[in-house]
Amino acid sequence: MTRPVSPPITAAAAVLLLMLSTVWGASFFLAEVALTEVPPLTITLHRVAWAVPILIWVVWRQGIAWPRSVTIWGAYLVMGALNNAIPFSLVFWSQKYIESGLASILTGTTAVFGGVVAGLLLRDEPLTLARIVGALLGLAGVAAIMGADLLAGLDPRNIAQLAVLLAALCYALASVWAKVRLSGPPPQMNALGMLMGSTFWMTPAAFIVDGPPSLDLSVQVWVALLGLASFGTAFAYLLYYRILIRAGAANLMLVTLLVPPIAVALGAAFLEETLGCEAWIGFALIALGLVVTDGRLWSTWADRQDGRR
Repeated sequence: MTRPVSPPITAAAAVLLLMLSTVWGASFFLAEVALTEVPPLTITLHRVAWAVPILIWVVWRQGIAWPRSVTIWGAYLVMGALNNAIPFSLVFWSQKYIESGLASILTGTTAVFGGVVAGLLLRDEPLTLARIVGALLGLAGVAAIMGADLLAGLDPRNIAQLAVLLAALCYALASVWAKVRLSGPPPQMNALGMLMGSTFWMTPAAFIVDGPPSLDLSVQVWVALLGLASFGTAFAYLLYYRILIRAGAANLMLVTLLVPPIAVALGAAFLEETLGCEAWIGFALIALGLVVTDGRLWSTWADRQDGRR
């Protein structure tokens, strides 16, 4: 008895995975640099707005037609809110109170909880036992990180960790929305439309909450903001879709395991951040939850057992 498996990871796909993990891991570090002079919502606005002209150029160079459907543009507005505006703002705000590496670890729950969200909302992705067990392991990892202090009171650090978990839920909902509403247009156009939608939301939000953005920033902060927009957003989404085509969605989830170590390493090297043992225990449980949700190790073991019979 054989089971369908994801395509093997080629050397080229592995390089792309490492590149994507690096730029997304570095995004947490760049956000910490930007936060020294720029408030969270304004950082989100910079991140999405500066990425738009880059992707407009990519779409134009590749001769991709712009959608004319009002429905598609409405879907881009929702996608921009769920996948960029809300989660980016929540994560950047949380990094005022928690380490960048810890924020990256908690963001890793996206893939684990995403399986449950998809199972509840999509007919073609049933809520399997593996997904339920994976989610429970993810919850155990979150509990290990946050500890019993959460029950004693909601201080800013605990609220910040909850904010990252809410961001992860937004990412999970965005993946379902994209599958249902955005399966037709080319991925490059979807990335551009999504970022245009998030810029639409963040422009008034940042102006109302933070005031007009200041352009009188230090060189290192401008480098961080432009790095977030160009590499951590525009380039990252192009890499994301290329990996999706080359290696499949299941292999793409491996990014979830690779981003936190990179973010933690950069935080330790340049920001003097340190994470306690509970953070690494939590990361191990979340990673195990991802492995269980993915199911390939179990399938491989079961196939070997079938082959021996």
